[in-house]
Amino acid sequence: MTVMAMRTLRWSCCLTMLLVGSVQAGTVTAYTALEEDEIAAYVAAAKTALPDVALKVLRLSTGDLSARILAEAANPQHDVIWGLGVTNMLDPRIQALLEPYTPKGADKLPPRARGADGRWFAATGYMAAFCVNTERLKAKGLPSPRDWSDLLDPKYKGEVVMPNPVSSGTGYLQVAGILQQQGEEAGWKLIKGLDANVAQYIKSGSRPCKVARAGEFAIGVSLAFAAIQSVEEGFPVTMVIPAGGAGYELEASGLMRTSKNPADAKRFLDWTLSEAAAALYGRYKEIVTTPGYKPSAAFIKAGLPEDVSAALVRMDFDMSAKMRSAILERWQKEIGR
Repeated sequence: MTVMAMRTLRWSCCLTMLLVGSVQAGTVTAYTALEEDEIAAYVAAAKTALPDVALKVLRLSTGDLSARILAEAANPQHDVIWGLGVTNMLDPRIQALLEPYTPKGADKLPPRARGADGRWFAATGYMAAFCVNTERLKAKGLPSPRDWSDLLDPKYKGEVVMPNPVSSGTGYLQVAGILQQQGEEAGWKLIKGLDANVAQYIKSGSRPCKVARAGEFAIGVSLAFAAIQSVEEGFPVTMVIPAGGAGYELEASGLMRTSKNPADAKRFLDWTLSEAAAALYGRYKEIVTTPGYKPSAAFIKAGLPEDVSAALVRMDFDMSAKMRSAILERWQKEIGR
């Protein structure tokens, strides 16, 4: 079978469609919130493992993808959800669209990485981290922050950028992580105090790190992989994982009950838990739930702890999902900009 060249189509709403393979009976359409560079690597590997399946991938940010899935609920256009934040996946309206399916290997995942009802599982995840530009800190005479509370100091005013929790899964996990770690009253006090020093809220979870590493701001509150990538590429960046613990999110996958090609959709979901897929995850993810994973030497050198779980806030994903609307509504009312 001839493999089409991969191409990225950017729409005005910033969505990406990555097409691999020719249109045929074995087509599987996946909706995802994974990052574009990793999608390309995964799709290439999946194509090798499943040469008779034409895989179409529609990529959107976490918030936008959830909105699209709900907008199409009466007539879904995809076979699988692949790598959507579990907090979003647990929305009852999305859960109702999923068919219980336990892919091969899912029984070996830790309980926190799979739904008790078999409607979702998560092979990967991401965690909050600060991208700290050491050159800008030095030029400004500022110390490096160690925890969220340090960012409340007025000396950081205008030097902090964060993702917008309404559109960014990374932004929401940061807010949810603070609230679950600190408690509601203390958590909102910290979030509002931090807002006084935030220069911008950016739609993307990785973008705050990119603008910080470019020297536009001193601190980009982002995700660990973006910081690791910046360190590896030689930018003057240090990764700081909040000393009190980092909020995190798992990336959930599941089978649509309306799938037009459930047999191949199941094969694809099986592949996402295969050894071949797991070998790729460690290049792009700071959290990998498949058995036997250990961070690479390069990730550890960049500042990721060998035992990632010890650096994480104990997240209650059901609570994050249940409170999502209320938390975002309050954030928009009291902070939104």
